[in-house]
Amino acid sequence: MSKPDHKARMRRYALHAMAAAALILALPTRLAAAEVSVAVAANFTAPMKLIAQGFARDTGHQASLAFGATGQLYAQIRNGAPFAILLSADEATPIKLDQEGLAVAGSRFTYATGRLVLWSRTPGFVDDRGEVLNGGAFNRLAIAHPKLAPYGQAALQTLDRMSLRERIAPRIVEGSNIAQAYQFAATGNAQLAFVALSQVYENGRVKAGSAWVVPASMHAPIRQDAVLLPPGRGNAAAAALLKYLQSEAAKTIIRAYGYEVQLGPGSN
Repeated sequence: MSKPDHKARMRRYALHAMAAAALILALPTRLAAAEVSVAVAANFTAPMKLIAQGFARDTGHQASLAFGATGQLYAQIRNGAPFAILLSADEATPIKLDQEGLAVAGSRFTYATGRLVLWSRTPGFVDDRGEVLNGGAFNRLAIAHPKLAPYGQAALQTLDRMSLRERIAPRIVEGSNIAQAYQFAATGNAQLAFVALSQVYENGRVKAGSAWVVPASMHAPIRQDAVLLPPGRGNAAAAALLKYLQSEAAKTIIRAYGYEVQLGPGSN
C-alpha cells in the first residue's frame, strides 16, 4: 500500500472516530431531555407558543402548555394541579403562592410587562385617544373577568380614570379570561374590547381593525411574573425553561408582541 493510500485511510478512520465520539457525547443530552408542564396566562398564548418551539429546538426539552385566566390557574394550583411553572398575568398571584408555600422561594421574576388596548375589529372605529367610549356608538364592551384576570382589573381602572365606569357598566360583558374577551370582539358580539396588546399586535403594528393603546399611567402596571412551583423542583426542563425565558431569543419574541421586558428578580 502506498503512503498516500495509507494517509487517506488514516484520515477516514479519524473522521469516523470523531463522528462516533460526537454521537456518544450527544447521547447524555438527548437522554436527559425532559418535559415541563407550564400554566400560562391567556394573554401570553401567542408568544409562549413560539417560545416553546424555540425552547424545544434549542434545548431538546419539551414544554406542555395550559392556558387560562390567572385566577383560574391559581385555583387549579391550590387544588393540586401538577404544574411545574406558572407564567402569571400579574405579580400578585406568584407572591401569594410564595406566601402560601405553594411556590419555590426565590424563583420569581418578571418576564414581561403587559399593555392594555381598546380594540375593535372595524377599521377606523377606535380613535387614538379612546374617545369612542364617550361617543356611545357601541352596544357592548368586552373585558376579562376582573376578579380572575389582571387585564380585566386594568380595564376597570381605565374606565374609572375616564369617569366612565358607571355610565358604561350596563354595556360591559365579561369573558372568563382575556382570550374570551377578545373573541367577543373578534366575532362581532361586542363592538369593543379591552384586550392585551399582544393579542392584536404583530410586526410592530396592530394587525387588524383599530385600536387605542391605553397609556400605562391609566392603570396599575401589569407586571407578569414567572415562578417555579414545587412539582418543578429538580426538573431539568423546568430550570432550563426559566433560564430560556430570560434569553435574548425569548426576549425578542416577547418584545415583538408589544410587551416591555423587565427581567430580574421580582420584588420580594
